[in-house]
This record gives sequence, C-alpha cells and structure tokens, in this order.
Amino acid sequence: MEKKRIDDYEPGPLPSPRQLDRFGFVKQEIHNSQDGLTKGRSAYEFDREERRVRNWRKMIGVGGSDWKHYVRRKPHVVKRRIRKGIPDCLRGLVWQLISGSRDLLLMNPGVYEWLGLFKSAVILSNHKSQVVEVDPQLVIYETSASELDIIRDISRTFPSHVFFQQRHGPGQRSLYNVLKAYSVYDRDVGYVQGMGFLAGLLLLYMSEEDAFWLLVALLKGAVHAPMEGLYQVGLPLVQQYLSLFDRLVKEHMPKLGEHFTQEMINPSMYASQWFITVFSYSFPFHLALRIWDVFLYEGVKIVFKVGLALLKYCHDDLVKLPFEKLIHALRNFPEDAMDPDTLLPMAYSIKSTEVSCANQLIKTWTRIEFLSSSSYPLEWKRAAMEERVGVLSSTFSMD
Repeated sequence: MEKKRIDDYEPGPLPSPRQLDRFGFVKQEIHNSQDGLTKGRSAYEFDREERRVRNWRKMIGVGGSDWKHYVRRKPHVVKRRIRKGIPDCLRGLVWQLISGSRDLLLMNPGVYEWLGLFKSAVILSNHKSQVVEVDPQLVIYETSASELDIIRDISRTFPSHVFFQQRHGPGQRSLYNVLKAYSVYDRDVGYVQGMGFLAGLLLLYMSEEDAFWLLVALLKGAVHAPMEGLYQVGLPLVQQYLSLFDRLVKEHMPKLGEHFTQEMINPSMYASQWFITVFSYSFPFHLALRIWDVFLYEGVKIVFKVGLALLKYCHDDLVKLPFEKLIHALRNFPEDAMDPDTLLPMAYSIKSTEVSCANQLIKTWTRIEFLSSSSYPLEWKRAAMEERVGVLSSTFSMD
C-alpha cells in the first residue's frame, strides 16, 4: 500500500475565530495571564519598550551587520540584554545570529529551496564546517523512514496555536517540511517526537529555511556543543543530564533531595522534557521564550539553572508532599513560579561546584561517542576516556 504524504491531503477547515493571546495561542482563561493580551500599557512603558528596541537595533545593525563586532567589544552588555529578554519583533533575527544558523544559511545559498534541487550542503563535524556533495534531490524528494511518525505528531505540536491549528494548513505543512528535511539530512538522528516543539517554536519566528538551519546549528553544534545526543536511540545524553541534575538537586537542596530519595522520585519522572524540548513543551510560552533567549546564547546550563530555580522556589511545599501529590506538583508548577521576572533572576544566581560544566559534559560525551563508533586506535579512545574522567572530577562555575 502506497504511503500517504502530507501533500496528498486537502486542507481542513479553518478554526473558528477566537480570542488569541499576543503570541497567537487560543486563550484558555480570560483573567490577567501574563502571556495573554495586556490590560493596557502606560505611555511610559511604551516609550521604554521603544527605546529598548532602538538600542537593540543599534547593537545588531541592519540585518545583523554589526552583531559580531558589538559582541566582541561589549560581551557583558550583550549578555545582560539577552538575559533581560530579546524584543519580540527582533527575536527571530537575533536567535539566528547568536545560534550561528545565519552563517550556515549564508554558507549554503539556495540549498533549502523546496522547488529547486539541492547542490551541496554544509555539515558540522567536531564543531568545524566541511562541504560535502549531496544527492541533488536530497530532502524534499527523498523518502524518510520518519515520514509517518512526523505526520502523526504534527497535530500534537502547539495544537492551541493558530498557526498550527488548521489541519494540513500552512503551519502544519511548514513543520512537516522542516522535520522531514532534517530527518533526511541527519539519518543518525532522524526524527524524535520532541523535535517537533523545537521546530515549531522556531517557525513562529522565522521562515522554513531559517528554522531548518537553526535546527542544524543546534543539533550539530554551530556555537555550543551538539544536542544530537538528546535525540539519538536510547536518548543517551538525556540520561547523563538527568543524572547530573539529580546530583545538583542534592547539592543545592539536600533536604529536598533526601525527600525525593525517600519517595523514590528521580528526575526522569518530571524533567526529561525540560531537556528534550528546552521547556517549550508544557511551560508558559512567555517563559519559554525568555529561556530560549538565554539558551541560544549561553548553552544548556540555563536548563539546569531554571530547573533548580523551580525546585528552590517550591521547596517548602515539595518537601511536605507524598509520592502521588509530589509527582503532580513537579509536572504542574504554580502560576507564580512561572513568572520570568521572578524565576530567571533566581536561576542566574545559582552557582555550583558540582562535577562538571554541562556544556563541557556534552562536548566530552560527543567525542567519546564519535570515537567509540569509529576505527580510531585504542590508545586514542583511552586518551579520550581519560580526558572524560578528568572533566567529571573537576569543578566548574555555572555563572
């Protein structure tokens, strides 16, 4: 029986008009939620926001032309402004600049043209770019083993957002195109369900082509270490992250860590999606965006910090709960805990002398995986393993 492709279906009906929040999600409640429509801003607040946008435009230049120069001259200013939140009107462009995906796009003109042919592509190996020849009909015309999985999951990705609500509409088609392209581009990873939330989030701020290259930049490691281990068979990097997070909980909140042990609670029961989707799966969208601003610039350590800050904020309540209520609480944090202006400063203040920096851990893990799957001499593998042991026994700062 011939497989059906998403292009074989007729578009479904448009959703009925409903009140949307400022990000395009259908409003579930009418009360004063931070991610909804604002009650009204004062003239002072509008002026302040306009000044902030002007400062950002000066910092990045036309089309991002001044960005690298500004980052080199004033890195602390850039870090501070990103932590305060990127203006929403500039978020898509800035994400491309800080992730390295804009460079990938410029290095590969015309590669992602859905109606054209693919001539070449740049893939990242060990954080370096190398040009390789690709089958002329690489992505859009080639079958992927993940096609049916992608089609099945599309309607589950941001189902309450107007862009993705229309069955087989523009949003769902764009999401399918990006995920299908990546599943063929990187067959070792292919497609994993959580990737849909990454791609979906990106598509709300940029084109298909831009979203594809940002996904490549993240998983292959254009700026920070590669994320692909989060999505490979068995989710090996997720397991390492959860193990590290467990140790960090016990270091920073020993009473809560002991309570988790007594109740037989481990991070895999509540934190896996934090790492797989970088908080885009179930967290309020306005908070997820602020986390992504920092994540793209500083790396995965912000995921650890936000997770720790959430537990710290709710610490006094969590230590009193039995197993069933504890699991529910860890999957449904209170609304006041989700305020980015409260939670993120707490996260930024967290420092640690635990086993290793999360960014260093992923770099070392990537090298070990690479060597173990290649034909390198045994002494090379032994040296890499010794390096990993050294990293895991060192200390680090999570500033």
